[in-house]
Amino acid sequence: MRVLHIGKYFAPFRGGVETYLLDVLRALASRGHDCAALVHDHELSPRLQRETHGEGDAEWTVWRTGTWLKAWFTPISPGFRGALRRLIREFRPDVIHAHLPNPSACWLLGLAEARDLPLVLHWHSDVITGQQGLVMRALYRLYRPLEERLLARADAIIATSSSYLETSDSLQGWPDKCHVVPLGLDETRVRVAGDGGATAECRHPEHFQVLAIGRLTYYKGFGFLLRAVAELEAVELHIVGQGALRRELVQLAKALGIAHRVRFHGGLDDAALAARLEACDCVCLPSIERTEAFGLVLLEAMAHGKPTVSSKVHGSGMSWVVQDGVTGLLAPPRDLPALVAALDRLRQDPALAERLGQAGQERFRRHFAIGPSVDALEAVYTRILPSDDGQ
Repeated sequence: MRVLHIGKYFAPFRGGVETYLLDVLRALASRGHDCAALVHDHELSPRLQRETHGEGDAEWTVWRTGTWLKAWFTPISPGFRGALRRLIREFRPDVIHAHLPNPSACWLLGLAEARDLPLVLHWHSDVITGQQGLVMRALYRLYRPLEERLLARADAIIATSSSYLETSDSLQGWPDKCHVVPLGLDETRVRVAGDGGATAECRHPEHFQVLAIGRLTYYKGFGFLLRAVAELEAVELHIVGQGALRRELVQLAKALGIAHRVRFHGGLDDAALAARLEACDCVCLPSIERTEAFGLVLLEAMAHGKPTVSSKVHGSGMSWVVQDGVTGLLAPPRDLPALVAALDRLRQDPALAERLGQAGQERFRRHFAIGPSVDALEAVYTRILPSDDGQ
C-alpha cells in the first residue's frame, strides 16, 4: 500500500504529532508499505527539500516545503500546493493521511489529482480549545468552512481518544466516519536512546526529581507546577522544552525562591531526554485545558516505567491515558493544593511510585506501543480502499 502523510512539521522538530508521525512512518515502512510525507520546514527557508529516511527495505521519503514566515502558529508556505500536486502525481498514493490541525491540508480540496483518492483525517486537536485570543477566533471563523469541507470530503476521521471525540464540536456531525485510534510510541526508539552514564549524572538522590516536558506555553500549566514545587521540600524540578514563556517562568522561579531547585534544559536530543526520563522520580503534565489533547509525554514516561501526575481536564485524553491511582495520579486543572498533594504523595511513598510506574509500563505495552496503533491505522486504510484495491 502506498500511503502519503500530510503533516505540519517533522523531526527533528519536537512535538507530539511529529513524534508520532516519525514512529508511524517507520512502522509502516517496516511492514512493507511505501510511505512518503509532505510537511513544512520548521525553519524559515525558501526551497523544497527531499529527504530519505530509514534504511534497507524500510525507507520512506519526506518532502519539506519552504516556510517563508509563521503567523498564528501556522507556517506560510507558498510552494505547498505545487509540492502536493507533484507528489501525488509522482508517488501515486493509494491513501492520503492528513494530520490536523494544519490549514495546508485544505489544498486537497482544490486538486483534481486528489479528488478520487481515499482520505483519512487524523484529528489530533480542535483549532479552538480554550483561551485563544480574539484574532485567533476571528481567523478560525474564516477557516471553519474549509474545515467543514475537509470533514465532508474525508472517508475516515481518526480521533486519538474517546473522550476527545465525545467533546469535539467539530466532529459531532460525522459519527459514522469517526474511529478512535490511540497514539503510540516506538519503545525501542524511546528507551534504547538512553545512556547509562548520562542517566547516572542526572540523578540527585537527595531530591525527589520531577520532570516536565513540553512547549513553554500557557496551556501547559508550568506556572502552577512551579508554585507547587515552591510548597514542597526536597523536590527538584527539571523542565525540558522551549517556548515563548521561558523568561516569564525563569522569573517566576526566582520570585518564588526556588531557582536553585529548578533547571530549564531547553530542547534535548533523544539520548539526553531518555537519560532524564530514566533519572526522574515522576513525570508531571499539569496542563490546564484541552489544548492538551492527548499528552504524548505521558506515554514516554510510561515506557520508562515512571509514575505520572497529570491534570484531569474534561475532554482531554490525559485522564483516559492515565488511570488514576493505577498508573498515575490525576489532579483537577488549576487546583494548586491538589497538585501539591499528588506530588507529595509520590515523594513520601516510594513503593506507591514504583507500583504506579510498573503498572504504567504494562499499560503502555498493551495499549500505547506503536504496533497496536499502526494495526488500527492499517484497518482503517483497508476499510476505505476500493474493494478491488486491497492489499
